[in-house]
Amino acid sequence: MPRTSVMHEINDRERAVLVSVEPDEALRPYALEELTALTQTAGAVVVGEFYQKRDRPDPAYYIGPGKTQELFAGVRDTQASLVIVDSELSPVQARNLEEVLKCRVIDRTQLILDIFAQRAHTREGKLQVQLAQLTYLLPRLSSLYTKFERQQGGIGVRGGAGETKLETDRRKVREMISDLEAQLAEVRSTRQQQRTQRRRLPFPTAALVGYTSAGKSTLLNTLSGSQVYADPKLFATLDPTTRRVVLPDGWGILLTDTVGFIRNLPTHLVAAFRATLEETIEADFLIHVVDASHPHRDIQHNAVLDVLEDLGVADKPIITVFNKIDRLQDTSELRARIASMENAAYISARTAEGIPQLMDRIVQTLKSLLVEVHLKIPYDRSELVARCYEYGRVIRADYREDGIHVDAHITRFLAGRVQDFIVS
Repeated sequence: MPRTSVMHEINDRERAVLVSVEPDEALRPYALEELTALTQTAGAVVVGEFYQKRDRPDPAYYIGPGKTQELFAGVRDTQASLVIVDSELSPVQARNLEEVLKCRVIDRTQLILDIFAQRAHTREGKLQVQLAQLTYLLPRLSSLYTKFERQQGGIGVRGGAGETKLETDRRKVREMISDLEAQLAEVRSTRQQQRTQRRRLPFPTAALVGYTSAGKSTLLNTLSGSQVYADPKLFATLDPTTRRVVLPDGWGILLTDTVGFIRNLPTHLVAAFRATLEETIEADFLIHVVDASHPHRDIQHNAVLDVLEDLGVADKPIITVFNKIDRLQDTSELRARIASMENAAYISARTAEGIPQLMDRIVQTLKSLLVEVHLKIPYDRSELVARCYEYGRVIRADYREDGIHVDAHITRFLAGRVQDFIVS
């Protein structure tokens, strides 16, 4: 199988060699580039890169026993203390690689979990990361005991100390997982109450989604005038933040910034961050932010769509926003692409270029979400007329003897509140 390895000379911090196996060699530069960025975000220095093209990873060594020996030579030559694999390893693969390479071996999931652990500052974020870490660890506990002396089967010696310790630790981890799930259930309940309160306003809600570092937090600040923490680092935002955005016609929406997605997002994270991702599930529509300046923006774009599909929200109205056009020297190709797309815009969240066009897209999307109603509201419930003006678009309001006749386009939530007053 074709294989490429590149070694570098660097003498600072934890030294890591990266390993990537891809069936499609066209993905090689992107896979290694992204893994490098993740490694640097975690605080390590890349001293080597090892790439192999093969249809599927080797079940025992991920890259095969022969290539593992080549990798060992590279690890030894660069004095690396860490090997990072761009896939999720099975316990057998991880154990076999560590035995041959004589150094720590972690996979993509562990790397991302480490970054999340560094980024988590709130109680909710820390709970979610801890749950993902323990869920990942549980099926791999047995590999931690392979160096212990194992008792062989037989009368009087069945279930040696290694097995007893393993089962004890498994039980402890399961108990910790149950405790974390219980605490996160309380968090979900609190978030649901918050969402219910927001629904009572009732502003339409939108969620910013996109690949990590696409500029979602910067866009939230630009649209809302707030000062939410924004950083170009990967996964700078873990906890959802909601702000009100006032549109040009005076209407308002509640916009939530969510955790960034990534290619091959670990299932442990998706499960643990359920409370956070529910903000996306509950939103009326989505604003998908794409880094237009990234050389592999199509890969990132499709990766986000895959996650949205997994979450069951791909059928929601989506505005696709190509961000960071201030980094492009020529936008003609991008403009042509957007002209062929439905509900798309190109902007610079940093300079505010294109924001008026994005606002128009948001207004048009909101109009598509409104419900046309004909109401006869009694005078003792006249506050509902004000609600229609505040949370909808009133076409006509006639004050007659039998009540206030209102023709309007209003939110679905408000339509439910005035259901008793709808007339044909």
